[in-house]
Amino acid sequence: MKFTLNATDPGSAARAGELQTDHGTIQTPIFMPVGTAGTVKGVPQQDLAGTINADIILGNTYHLYLRPGMDTLQKAGGLHKFMGWERPILTDSGGYQVYSLSDNRKISEEGVKFKSHIDGSAHFFSPENAIDIQRIIGADIIMAFDECPPYPCDYGYARESMEMTHRWLDRCIHRMDETSPKYGHYQSLFPIVQGSTYKDLRERSAEYIAAKAADGNAIGGLSVGEPHDEMYATTELVCGILPKDKPRYLMGVGTPANLLECIALGVDMFDCVMPTRNARNANLFTRNGVMNMRNAKWIDDFSPLDPDGTTFVDLHYSKAYLRHLFAANELLAMYIASIHNLGFYLSLMREARERIIDGSFADWKNKMTEQVTRRL
Repeated sequence: MKFTLNATDPGSAARAGELQTDHGTIQTPIFMPVGTAGTVKGVPQQDLAGTINADIILGNTYHLYLRPGMDTLQKAGGLHKFMGWERPILTDSGGYQVYSLSDNRKISEEGVKFKSHIDGSAHFFSPENAIDIQRIIGADIIMAFDECPPYPCDYGYARESMEMTHRWLDRCIHRMDETSPKYGHYQSLFPIVQGSTYKDLRERSAEYIAAKAADGNAIGGLSVGEPHDEMYATTELVCGILPKDKPRYLMGVGTPANLLECIALGVDMFDCVMPTRNARNANLFTRNGVMNMRNAKWIDDFSPLDPDGTTFVDLHYSKAYLRHLFAANELLAMYIASIHNLGFYLSLMREARERIIDGSFADWKNKMTEQVTRRL
């Protein structure tokens, strides 16, 4: 994998780059649609590659391990072939999903025992088998196994959790070194910076991760309930320590405004379920603000969903029509809304990249942040 920095913005820490993988080139900054179980919910792969034009999508180790299972994925030749997706894939190691199972898991130095949310069966993840599983899944970018501490948590817990994440990282690196990709394409391991919102812990963790000289680096443990100001302060601190010549991935973030602010702080890669989850609940993101498509105000509004952004996705439906579909509980409503929201997120990333390259990002970001946060 190769990362090339194409431009930096003179008015912020924003960067535009290109990340080359064996399955294609990713232009950054980039938002990765979340395909947790081998599907971006309700969105066919031809739309992801065509209408939305996503450079990369994300899958999840925990969910894919449980369903369809490693035997099926290995027989299929990996996730790319199984789901018919020829572009890059990133997999989260499952650490965050294990974190979310707080009532059904037990963490030790060796790893994590947990119960399946599907049938209650017992399972175990260690740094080693998290790598083995991701080798079988076959993603281009795979994540180190980590613990995501809750927010808030006391300093002692955050420190012990971070130190264990570092020890787990060393085990992940060792496992990567003693194993090989299964399907003939290169796989990159990204370590994850932890430390909750404690400045000194984040500094220690970022320095530890930076010293590993990995192909790229991730920032975890944010967007778990902390105020946005703390998320931005932590992101800025960590980006100032992580290597400038490697991509930086902020995990699980977030709203369009979150993305714009964190691009300005030096982040290159993002993922979040928000555009598709909110779409299924009738919430649309546009460059003019956020719309609830169940509201009666749209009944007779025959204007396009996003009059100022219709070029980013070939959807020629009116607000009135989409409102009708949601009121009638038609499945097409969720499809249109999902395509729209993902199209908007990706178009926002592409425009941010253009603005970074031409040097106008900072002023544009301030204007757009104000616009996208309005309630329409």
